[in-house]
Amino acid sequence: MHRTKTEAALADAERSHADDPERVEVLSRARRFKASWIELAEALTGVKRGTRWRDWGYDSFETYAKQELRIRPETAEKLTGSYTFLKRRAPSVIARDALREPVPSYQAVDFLRRAEASESAPRDAVEEIRRRVLDDAAPVASVSRAYGSVVFPVDPEQSLAKDAAGLKNVARRLRDLLAETHAVPRKLAGEVREAVEHLLEVIEEREEAA
Repeated sequence: MHRTKTEAALADAERSHADDPERVEVLSRARRFKASWIELAEALTGVKRGTRWRDWGYDSFETYAKQELRIRPETAEKLTGSYTFLKRRAPSVIARDALREPVPSYQAVDFLRRAEASESAPRDAVEEIRRRVLDDAAPVASVSRAYGSVVFPVDPEQSLAKDAAGLKNVARRLRDLLAETHAVPRKLAGEVREAVEHLLEVIEEREEAA
């Protein structure tokens, strides 16, 4: 079976630290991460709480996760947060046999955790999210689509500013490409570029007026 560079690096690290069983165990669970996030999250939570990463020569838990386990700090935070949430609020999920019962993804559990922590989130929506995540193991994408705007409402002004910023980035990129491209007639490229310039002017004028 073909191994990725990350898998190979983790396997090499396991061999390098063979004299430290705890360290090797976390590395081993990191390799099995995709198949068993709960197992890895349990080990990571222990490492984080016990500050074992410091004994292993790292200046922070985040640096340890990124450099040794090849896990982004944000992912490590979601894993430990989701595991701690399940242990406190739904311990039966941790004990599930993944081959017999559906196990929710750590992303979905993180969404539920944040929804339950939100004081403004409608309780009926939170309960429905809890059912879909814990009982049905629904993907985070479908849960987020259905309830994201309900439990995490976005301020209209913030949403408008975000849309404008995204549009500006795309427009600027298109303007630059049109100035150099030979894929379309030069006349057409010039006409579209003028329209894009006008679009940028309108966006910037609205930003200044806000």
